[in-house]
Parts: sequence; structure tokens; C-alpha cells
Amino acid sequence: MIDLLIIIGVSILLAPVALFADGPLRIALGIPFVLFFPGYCLVSALFPRKSVLDGVERVALGFGLSIALIPLIGLVLNYTPWGIKSVPIHVSVFSVIVSLAMIAVWRRWKLPLGERFEVDFKGQVSQLTFGWRSGGPWDKLITSVLLAAIIVAIGATVYMVKTSPEGENFTEFYILGENGKAADYPSQLMVGQKGTVILGIVNREHDPMIYRAEVTIDEEEIDRIASISLEHKEKWEQPVVFAPIRSGTGQKVEFLLYKEDNSEPYSTVHLWIDVEEIPLAD
Repeated sequence: MIDLLIIIGVSILLAPVALFADGPLRIALGIPFVLFFPGYCLVSALFPRKSVLDGVERVALGFGLSIALIPLIGLVLNYTPWGIKSVPIHVSVFSVIVSLAMIAVWRRWKLPLGERFEVDFKGQVSQLTFGWRSGGPWDKLITSVLLAAIIVAIGATVYMVKTSPEGENFTEFYILGENGKAADYPSQLMVGQKGTVILGIVNREHDPMIYRAEVTIDEEEIDRIASISLEHKEKWEQPVVFAPIRSGTGQKVEFLLYKEDNSEPYSTVHLWIDVEEIPLAD
């Protein structure tokens, strides 16, 4: 069970570092934490016997199932009060890894010792060294070439990550429901009744930016928010209230984002509402 204990220990160390680190370091630490550990722990929990799957198959399924698990975690988070944000995602992935690993440890522990899957690190190393000693000149040459190719590939990857540009310059612009989730948007209002959404902007431009936002209903301006100053990576979220002034179905509530003094909107998001007349009192 040393493989699962290593994963739990490494996850405890990597989770806070991957959360607060930035740049290539965060990518390097996040790859195993997100793309391998969850799936491998799930495979270990489902198949504790060594006769079912070998090590290579478990590793391959670990990557595949991790890719399937992460979107499901995000989907569940979307319907929680925490939403799809960095800290809830890290905490959720860490919780899934530890929970599945503990289940896998428990299921292996229930099996007879000879039936448990175990990673024999010492045996693998002995097998490799024995194969090197007993192999012929061509085998040693091919092995050396493959090892050199792996080292070159790793070095090239590290170099590309370190020398790659900062990334695309863009601005995130989005709306959330009143509870901070991508759901429960106002869809049915009466004339003059207020609808509320949370408007969000995240500056990814690598420079300080000044934004302004406008709210329109069927292209008629309802509200304007000016001089939103954000540093790089700074986020702005604020409730925005709008009230329709006439009845009608399928009215388009549009939120427009402008950069500084540009006359053309940089990005737009919208929703549709049906508006009813205020009922007359009897």
C-alpha cells in the first residue's frame, strides 16, 4: 500500500504549494495532482486485487479516469454555495484523492496478503538492473538511446515552459446568479421589478486596465458602471440590478464591457427575460 500512502503524502505537500504557486511551478505541481492522482486512487479502490490489472494498466486508467473525474467535480461545485473557484476546486480534488485512497487502502487491507496489489519498487529496480547486465550490446545501445531521448524531451519541455511567452492577453467577463453560481438567473419579472445578477471582470491583460460596463434591455441603456480599475489578475465582482420598463416576452438583457475609452464593446454577455404588466388591484 506504499503507493497510496505516497500519493496521500505528496498530495498533502502539493495541495497548498499548487494553490499559491504561480507560473511553470504551478503547472508542474498541478499535473500529477489533477491529472493522475484522482484516477489512480479510483482504480485502486475499484480493483484492489493484483490479478485484475497490472501496473501499466493502472497508470493508464489513472490518467483517463482523472480526466473524467475533474469535470464532474467542477459540475458538482457549480451547484454549491462555493462555486467554481480556485480554493474550492483544490480542496475538492484533495478531498477526493484522500477519500478514494483511504477506501483503496481499506479494501486492500481486507484481502489476503498474496492477493493485494502492491508496487514492488525494489523488484522493478532489480529487474531493470538485471536486464541491463544480461543484455547484449545492441540492447544496451537501444536502452541508452531511449534514456537519452527521455532526458532530452524533459529538458526541452522545461526550457519551453521557462522561455514561453506570458500567454494570451484577455479579460474574463461573466455574469452569475444572485447566489454566486452559474444558475438561477432572473427570467420572469414584472414591469419595474428588479432583477439582480453578479457581474464579474478578471484582468488577464498583463497590464493595469480601466473598464466600464453598460447594461441594456433590448438595446436601451439601463445602467452604466464607469472607471473600474484593475491590476493584472485582479478580479472585480459586484451585484448589478436592472428593472424592465415595459412588458413583453423574450427581452434581451445585455451586459457590455468596454476597455478604457473604446467605443466598441470588448465583450458582451446576455440573458433573456419575460416581462409581465403589473396586475391591477381589484
